[in-house]
Amino acid sequence: MPADLPADVLEAERAHLAAARAALRTMREHARSLSADAAGDWVSREILQGLLDQRVAALADHPDAPLFFGRLDRSADDDLPGTIYVGRRHVHDDRSRPLVIDWRAPISRAFYQAGPADPMGVALRRRFGYQGGDLTAYEDEQLGDGGSPSRQPEESTLLLREIERPRSGPMRDIVATIQPDQDEIVRADLGVTVCVQGAPGTGKTAVGLHRAAYLLFTHRERLTRSGVMIVGPNRAFLSYISSVLPALGEVRVDQTTVSGILGDHAHPEEPVTAAIKGDGRMAAVLERALWLHISKPDEGLLITKGVNRYRVAEHEVREMVAALRGTTRYGPGRTILAQRLAHAVLVQMERRGESPDDRVQDSVARSKPVKALLDQVWPKLTAEQVLFRLLSDGEFLSRAARADLSAEERELVLWRKPYKSHRSARWSAADAALLDELNDLIERTPSHGHLVIDEAQDLSAMQLRALGRRCRTGSATILGDLAQGTTPWSATSWKTVLDHLGQPDGEVTELTVGFRVPREILDFAATLLPSVAPDLAAPRSLRPGAGSLAVRQVPDAVTAVPEAVREALGREGSIGVIAPDAAVPAIAAALDGTAQILGTEEERSTSAVPDASDTAAPPDAAGADSTGHRVLVVPATLAKGLEYDHVILIEPADIAAAEDRGLARLYVVLTRAVTSLTVLHTQPLPPELA
Repeated sequence: MPADLPADVLEAERAHLAAARAALRTMREHARSLSADAAGDWVSREILQGLLDQRVAALADHPDAPLFFGRLDRSADDDLPGTIYVGRRHVHDDRSRPLVIDWRAPISRAFYQAGPADPMGVALRRRFGYQGGDLTAYEDEQLGDGGSPSRQPEESTLLLREIERPRSGPMRDIVATIQPDQDEIVRADLGVTVCVQGAPGTGKTAVGLHRAAYLLFTHRERLTRSGVMIVGPNRAFLSYISSVLPALGEVRVDQTTVSGILGDHAHPEEPVTAAIKGDGRMAAVLERALWLHISKPDEGLLITKGVNRYRVAEHEVREMVAALRGTTRYGPGRTILAQRLAHAVLVQMERRGESPDDRVQDSVARSKPVKALLDQVWPKLTAEQVLFRLLSDGEFLSRAARADLSAEERELVLWRKPYKSHRSARWSAADAALLDELNDLIERTPSHGHLVIDEAQDLSAMQLRALGRRCRTGSATILGDLAQGTTPWSATSWKTVLDHLGQPDGEVTELTVGFRVPREILDFAATLLPSVAPDLAAPRSLRPGAGSLAVRQVPDAVTAVPEAVREALGREGSIGVIAPDAAVPAIAAALDGTAQILGTEEERSTSAVPDASDTAAPPDAAGADSTGHRVLVVPATLAKGLEYDHVILIEPADIAAAEDRGLARLYVVLTRAVTSLTVLHTQPLPPELA
């Protein structure tokens, strides 16, 4: 504890923390004591018990994390408390008096937004410093009439200390350090789709997660029904962020990848072919391909009922088909056509003096003659059947593509060795998005209330359309960095991304101030920006990071790795050895079992697929991963979205040369370090970097 902090004030705050933790335990025990037995039936009991279990989980205390991190002494003359403590969740005592106010509550907004120019009714803002779960320090800012501020928020010692704390383990929440521009994004209304262009280290991922938590707090009932989904680039990323929302009391949020939504199809294919399949023009091609399966009837419908016969003429059937085609989805259209045919028969029955009811109509709609006619005119189809025909039949592809695809593009899309049937076909990641498009044309895709999409710049137009269908009745938070686009179809404009998502009115905002990557490292990486994203503003970091960067040319980069790792092991925090994918086995061998490789061999071999996933988790709070290793060897293609205290980067030139957007990949891996970056190279650095 600093010598200038009054011990009695610190002890009083510690006493309040102890009282708040005790009250939280009481709240959780009360939730545990509640029973679902009062529900009237088994289904109701199961639902109620699930809600009670979620309530208990949301009230879990995390002893190593501060229950509250700030205090506001208010000068406003109103009915609200004069002193409030801002923390991760609401806590009240046995008389319902608030001991901690949830950071998402409207009154807590002043903790993030108040300043000397606009104190927002706050006389004093106090930040707390913790070591583990122990309150060890505090820092005051006078904001109201009580005096001039002792320091600006960005100069806050405790704030900078929290930002610079070692990043070992999964991602932490940032509720204690949210900056005003980040807070504006977090508190954006549910009806607004927000697109965040964020340079490395600006906290865009954390902002997206905290916005999800804020929206769940503010629109609990609505979003509990419709759901919130987090979409990340791979399972390593999901593992890395998995602790954030539970720490904020939100335990019912789906977290998945694009492949988790579209299906784990990862058959390798040429990048140029994947780029064509991912192009937005494929949407029109697929729609035509589906509706081309509808044909004109050879004859009308004949229904025999006893001695009576009822006919629907061929021209009437044709008129029904024409009226439905393109005005409904394919699957419901087939059902509606059956009902319209049956209704035409019922009209004839009534004209003959009969009194048919709905049961008769349903019976006619399910009859063999109607089914036979439907199979000829409006056949029942699956997405796999349509796409199989499209990719294996050149003549059919030409009819469906029309002028949307050139002859060269059609040739690239067609399978060179067609499969025997759609059941034996091996689909690629790009095919998965096409199948999803077709499935939505056949049957409507359910929508969520809100989607958070990270690394959105790497998604193809067809993948974006697939995600857009899942928030068409809601909104989205889109996160990414155009400079970090590494796929063949990487976006160059956020407006295009919003258009493909079906959210053209989304608001684009830019975060350029970094809190994670030291300035020396970020400036070094930013020398690549003119080559990878010339229209973006260069980011800046609040962390000077003097001495954080070391660039060493060595006779053999692989054999130099063990010594660099030994140096890093002498410092606190996690260590990531990031290397060209092809060099990973040799580096793992050089480290002789002291490191864990991120991702399986099969996943590394297919890592060009946008949704390649991993099996190894990031390090835990002690700097070691789940296998006990503190050092991870990370293929360059799996590094996106992850961070390590110390990064040892091998052969930047090989990373840059490995793919078309290799310089963007290099920009990504250069910005994974939060404390130090050591670059080992034998070959000359890429000219853009040197």
